[in-house]
Amino acid sequence: MSAPNKSYDPVEVEALKPEAIERMRDEALAAFAAADSLDALQEAKVAHTGGTSPLALANREIGALPPQAKAAAGKLVGQARGAVSKALAGRQTELEAERDTRVLVEEAVDVTLPYDRARAGARHPLTTFMERVADVFVSMGYEVAEGPEVEAEWFNFDALNFTPDHPARQMQDTFFVEGPKGTAGDESGVVLRTHTSPVQARSMLDREPPVYIVCPGRVYRTDELDATHTPVFHQIELLAIDEGLTMADLKGTMDHMVQSLFGSDMKTRLRPNYFPFTEPSAEMDMLCYVCKGTSVGNPDRPCRTCSSEGWIELGGCGMVNPRVLVACGVDPEKYSGFAFGFGIERMLMFRHNVEDMRDMVEGDVRFTRPFGMEI
Repeated sequence: MSAPNKSYDPVEVEALKPEAIERMRDEALAAFAAADSLDALQEAKVAHTGGTSPLALANREIGALPPQAKAAAGKLVGQARGAVSKALAGRQTELEAERDTRVLVEEAVDVTLPYDRARAGARHPLTTFMERVADVFVSMGYEVAEGPEVEAEWFNFDALNFTPDHPARQMQDTFFVEGPKGTAGDESGVVLRTHTSPVQARSMLDREPPVYIVCPGRVYRTDELDATHTPVFHQIELLAIDEGLTMADLKGTMDHMVQSLFGSDMKTRLRPNYFPFTEPSAEMDMLCYVCKGTSVGNPDRPCRTCSSEGWIELGGCGMVNPRVLVACGVDPEKYSGFAFGFGIERMLMFRHNVEDMRDMVEGDVRFTRPFGMEI
């Protein structure tokens, strides 16, 4: 067995010669200095400090040296590797600073530019207003009811006491999907509903009294599209069926709705009228929420909203006709009820001084955006 080579000279190991170590160090420092980006520096780091880099391989050769030679060789390689690590850290700091400066310039945001170049839309005011009105009645214990927009003629007219020769049933007022009753036998025709009252008839047939419902929805009539009319518009109606209901209950309910929507100082009034499905019937007006009646007889303070009349027409109302109750299976000797309905578009024109109803249906976001978003 041979003895250890105590006279081994590390100078004779090519990788551990001082000039070789200095060359490896200088090559690493030059590569770091030449790196013009963090990616290039990363490549140089792997090449000159990685596990297969020249200095790492030289460091492995130290293990084969005799004990008296390891200290000198280790010091030589350690100093070189320390210089390389220091140069790497310094160059990385410089490149990171350059990157941050460049990003601040290239990705700068001009805060004076318009922030809403992609403008947000808004919910349509018809939708939000219908929901607001419905919420008023839901808070009173009413339930929201819905029904089909393509409706049987019986629900749209017959059940609501419209006589066969009533003008509203004629082709000039109603969109018929199928022929009117009597044109093809005795079957009832199919129409696009002209009001949301068919939902009331369906609700009375489906539910046992008492019935308290509010019915918002889209309706159709053969009107020309102009500033104050549209063939497709929205209504909201309510129906209350219970024992002992009177016109006083109707008036109190409407007062609460108007005060909830327009202010606690608002008042309403009833004017006699006629509707087939209510008896007695009335038109309900509310005090003008702009002038509060002060424009009446006062030419110095005219009011555009109410035309200086002091009152704004809301819609039709009245006690449910006993014939409607019978047609829908409700005993008129035991139960009574009241109903009320009005057009959403008309109310929206009053509330927000909208002059042309066509603005509501054209889909222009410039109309809906000022109303904002309501949740």
